[in-house]
Amino acid sequence: MNYTPQEVMQYIQEEDVKFIRLAFCDCLGRQKNISIMPQELERAFKYGISLDASAIAGFGDEARSDLFLHPDPATIMVLPWRPEHGRVVRMFCTITYPDGTQFPLDSRSILKRAIQDAAQAGVSFSFGSEMEFYLFKLDEQGEPTKTPYDHATYMDVAPEDKCENVRREICLTLEKMGIQPESSHHEEGPGQNEIDFRYSDALTAADNAITFCTVVKTISARNGLWADFSPKPLPGAPGSGFHINMSLRNGSPEGMRHMMAGILNRVAEITLFLNPTEQSYRRLGSHKAPKYISWSSNNRSMLIRIPAASGEYQRMELRSPDCSANPYLAFALLIWAGLEGVQEQLLLPDSANVNLFTAAQHDVSALQSLPLSLAAARRCAQDSAFLQKHLPQPLLDFFLSK
Repeated sequence: MNYTPQEVMQYIQEEDVKFIRLAFCDCLGRQKNISIMPQELERAFKYGISLDASAIAGFGDEARSDLFLHPDPATIMVLPWRPEHGRVVRMFCTITYPDGTQFPLDSRSILKRAIQDAAQAGVSFSFGSEMEFYLFKLDEQGEPTKTPYDHATYMDVAPEDKCENVRREICLTLEKMGIQPESSHHEEGPGQNEIDFRYSDALTAADNAITFCTVVKTISARNGLWADFSPKPLPGAPGSGFHINMSLRNGSPEGMRHMMAGILNRVAEITLFLNPTEQSYRRLGSHKAPKYISWSSNNRSMLIRIPAASGEYQRMELRSPDCSANPYLAFALLIWAGLEGVQEQLLLPDSANVNLFTAAQHDVSALQSLPLSLAAARRCAQDSAFLQKHLPQPLLDFFLSK
């Protein structure tokens, strides 16, 4: 909801809120925050709260280290796992330089810019997330192990599925925070789980993805477990994906096909931002994670599949990203790629109606592969005019050199 700063300050006073977490993300999408007391909130809204940029990877060095956080009142959320008395709330922030100009590496602001570009073209995009994670046991010192919490498989039930109660608590916590899970279930890997969200606008969907990771880790820790979102935590077991569902709103009937064509056209260049770690590439090409730049309906071996759905639920599902991606950057780049397809009316190539994991070589010889290593993804991004057009050079340099 579009709360005003005055409404938030009134809520803080009336609801016994004692701590306000001002949240933001680093370049990689890892959430950071600073807590302030209620008496500092008016100053935060008016002037911002300072932080040391040199302590955040990719944000800068000691020569220009002062940045300011400006809370977005529309994003206020109570953290329901904190005490009822002396409550804690969280707001996402915009990051600026001391003179008030926008900090170019603020990925949430980059997504806002992509949304504005789409709006100026008369279209908008909706996003939904399907996020997979593993639950591992802790050792006697409380440190994470690689021992799965259970050995259940896809959509098993209790008692084989020991994760059921943890997923239930996660979903109920999200619901209290105003985030609506659509479904949850055990995934194929031992201790692996998936929770899916109802679609929403791009900024809300990205905020929810960040919040989701925090909730999962918090609830898992309360249950004596470690939540692992890495792309391939167990060799030989399924990797964990961040499947992104995307649809075009208020476009032409052919708009979704143009959108998909734009994304297929640019996906190799943006893979560095969808799969930004070495481990990401141990996942691609196995256990239903795509390898080729292709699309089809109802086919989970594809990069893009069109799930069986009708009406407002019609969408495309991009299956290559994983949870090491920064959702703000991922969604922004997908918007710009999809928008380019719509504006240039790019033609969608023929669908690949085969199982690409079992297909003969002649069936895949005409298909382009995704970058299959971090080095290859960097090479695809290195000379991309598309990325240079849309992303600030310091952000590109960070991803190309890390």
